[in-house]
Amino acid sequence: MNLLMTIIIGGVIGWLASILMKTNAQMGLVANIIVGIIGSFLGTAIAGALGMPIQGGAESWIVAIAGAALLIVILRALGVFSRLPAWR
Repeated sequence: MNLLMTIIIGGVIGWLASILMKTNAQMGLVANIIVGIIGSFLGTAIAGALGMPIQGGAESWIVAIAGAALLIVILRALGVFSRLPAWR
């Protein structure tokens, strides 16, 4: 059950970050899930390194979406989105 919730929440976070970064048309369901899960870990790690404790609730969602958006920025800088065809 925890794995299913991780996949669902990761997908939502990745989807929200892709809308925020305007890459929604270039990312599919699997990419949203992967970016959401990895971005959540990235955001939490950066917040922890900066000494910002994440208690839960709205701030954990904000940190997760910000981490996923940062991951999209990194992937865009590496040219990942310029090589992928836009699926519509």
